[in-house]
Amino acid sequence: MDYSKHGTQKKEKHIRSDIPKAKHKVSFNIFRIFIFLLITIGVMGIAAGVGGMKGVLDSAPEISVEDVMPQGYKSFIYDRDGNLLTQLYQPETNRIQKDIGEIPKVLQNAFIALEDERFWEHNGIDPKGIVRAFFVGITSGDFSEGASTLTQQLLKLNVFGGGAESSMLLKFKRKFQEQYLALELEKNMSKEEILEAYLNTINLGSNTLGVKVAARRYFNKEVSDLTLAECTVLASITSNPSRYNPITNPENNNTRRQIVLQNMVDQNYISK
Repeated sequence: MDYSKHGTQKKEKHIRSDIPKAKHKVSFNIFRIFIFLLITIGVMGIAAGVGGMKGVLDSAPEISVEDVMPQGYKSFIYDRDGNLLTQLYQPETNRIQKDIGEIPKVLQNAFIALEDERFWEHNGIDPKGIVRAFFVGITSGDFSEGASTLTQQLLKLNVFGGGAESSMLLKFKRKFQEQYLALELEKNMSKEEILEAYLNTINLGSNTLGVKVAARRYFNKEVSDLTLAECTVLASITSNPSRYNPITNPENNNTRRQIVLQNMVDQNYISK
């Protein structure tokens, strides 16, 4: 052992140089443990998310084409000579079936232009619409903008009871199931069949279900005789039948109708 002054200073210098190394080693080990825990938590979170999503999809109702068709129609009573005596219906059955071939294209296009511009292209869900709605929600804080396709809306109305959930969690659950079922439904129904079911299902205000009854209610016409202006009035009602009712809230309906017309121009359904 060197107990000389020079030897002692050398030993102290060596000890002092080892202290930062030891601290660095401890810090590095703590950092490695932190990263390991972070990765572990991330993997567990992803696994939990995947498991939760699988559980949500597994609990989705099993449906057939019949399940998404509108339920409940008016009944007509005739005498033996074929004269109409009376009509029978309850609030939820004020509906008359109309085949898609008898519904004017301009009316079909008005609904599509407002509610689902990529209806003829998507396979049940609209990724572009979902991304748009997400960014609008992030930037504005308002997540009320919808991205539901007509297929999803049909499911919401006829399978999920209109979607009146009591919490945001239940709403998200229904949305995920809706998207999953929309993809499945479009494998078994044509676009025309989905559109026909939708146009015969929708609530158009004033206890009016479907476009045929609405045409008679608001214009005293057959749906096949509606003008462009009248078609846009009906399309404007859908998102909020009370607020956009053309009889009780004509100004609101007209404001919405201008949006429908502009959308139809932008999507090349009509000219300026």
